[in-house]
Amino acid sequence: MTELSRDALLHAYRRMKTIREFEERLNLEIQKGGIPGFTHLYAGQEAVAVGVCAHLDAGDYIASTHRGHGHCIAKGCDVTGMMKEIYGRHDGLCKGKGGSMHIADVDQGMLGANAIVGGGPPLAVGAAIATRLQGEGRVTASFTGDGGSNQGTVFEAMNLAVVLKLPTVFVFEDNGYSEHTGAGYAVGSDDIASRAAGFGMPAEKADGCDFFAVYEAAGRAIRRAREGGGPSAVEFSTTRFFGHFVGDPQNYRAKDEVAHHRETRDCLKNFREQVIAGNRLAGDDLDAIDEEVLQLIDQSVAEAQASAPPDVGDVITDVYSHY
Repeated sequence: MTELSRDALLHAYRRMKTIREFEERLNLEIQKGGIPGFTHLYAGQEAVAVGVCAHLDAGDYIASTHRGHGHCIAKGCDVTGMMKEIYGRHDGLCKGKGGSMHIADVDQGMLGANAIVGGGPPLAVGAAIATRLQGEGRVTASFTGDGGSNQGTVFEAMNLAVVLKLPTVFVFEDNGYSEHTGAGYAVGSDDIASRAAGFGMPAEKADGCDFFAVYEAAGRAIRRAREGGGPSAVEFSTTRFFGHFVGDPQNYRAKDEVAHHRETRDCLKNFREQVIAGNRLAGDDLDAIDEEVLQLIDQSVAEAQASAPPDVGDVITDVYSHY
């Protein structure tokens, strides 16, 4: 097992637990009708976001997907500001104008959730060009799903990153489904990592339900990028505990599939078992974090519900960026 300090282990668990409870609570609140727009929940994939972002600093960048809440929290975005944004409030991270699929916080290096399938890698490549020109040793990571891995924009981004030897890491989260279509049907290669390797970069696969496996694989790729070795790709096999969007009946999934995955492939459960069995953390330590996270989520929902929506006049602000 990867050697991490006690504080690092607690921090990782806190981030994963925050993502889980944030998403579980959103699932309930959305069904009450108080949140506008579509929402795509990240629960089940927490180890990927946290294991990758554990190697990134505030000055590093990430580009996300439509399923971006977990990436935001893992990168350090304010949880209450996120909740307000999803509720469409004026003091949300994007002043209530982005909503679930467009949360961004550039100050934290979060370039934004992205409703365009495969839209993250080109943004990451652009950011990597900028950071290399600035010469500050920063890294950019893009997150893409198994469906997005088929997009031509992703191929172009990987090729350009190799040609220019950019400090970029292409993270692929294979949760088994592109919206409602099984990856076994939609991804002809059956091996996203080897397809990425075809562009001339190192690529590997790891268990996305095991935080330590993610941490080790991501660490190798990010270290290589930071040291000037160029881009890499990592494919993580994972699962999602909810449908493509809140309200998705999931008729395309096998009976009891989600229940089985919650029992056998829950990255938080796996983390707890590993650190307790290895005498690295006590159950009481983790239970205390559980309680603190639930209080944070309760508070964030209460503040979001009490906050005001944007003023009507704000509709014409923040439309264009002027240079």
